[in-house]
Amino acid sequence: MPQRRPSPVDPDAGPGGVRLYLVRHAIAAERGDEYPDDAKRPLTGKGIARFREVVEALVAGGVEIDEILTSPAVRTRQTAELLAEGFAERPRLTNMHALAVHGQAQEVIDGLARHATRRSLALVGHEPLLGEVAARLIGSRRALTFKKGAVCAIDVPGLPVLAPGTLAWFLPPRLIRALRASR
Repeated sequence: MPQRRPSPVDPDAGPGGVRLYLVRHAIAAERGDEYPDDAKRPLTGKGIARFREVVEALVAGGVEIDEILTSPAVRTRQTAELLAEGFAERPRLTNMHALAVHGQAQEVIDGLARHATRRSLALVGHEPLLGEVAARLIGSRRALTFKKGAVCAIDVPGLPVLAPGTLAWFLPPRLIRALRASR
């Protein structure tokens, strides 16, 4: 019987721990006259298609998500919905205003305490906020840089976050899609 190859996206937050998936929204319409309100910019067709491939790879890699917290902006909400649709047991979607474009990293981290019963959460948001949240979660002084559609997994000892976590993996969308294609 062929043995399943280990996947870099297999979940394992450890006993009592929580796995946090930080997800930058997929490719969205450009700012401009058509979308004077930045919060109303939708995903493009290309963004939707590419992010569906990312979701398929995450699901195939064994990712499990209990709840998805999302910025209320249209593009992040659409990305969160695409993420949720990929799972047989659809995770709950919750708006988290701290994840909005001008949110503060510490406010996001403090808000996670309200979800202390969860074992896995996805946070769908924007740059540079996600990079700052990731840095604080792992105890780094430098923010991580998320491309559109990128995902990272950070294991924290529990919620509320009282100690630095561990960066389990950080994958740009192109690599996630390549992993999916190689299965």
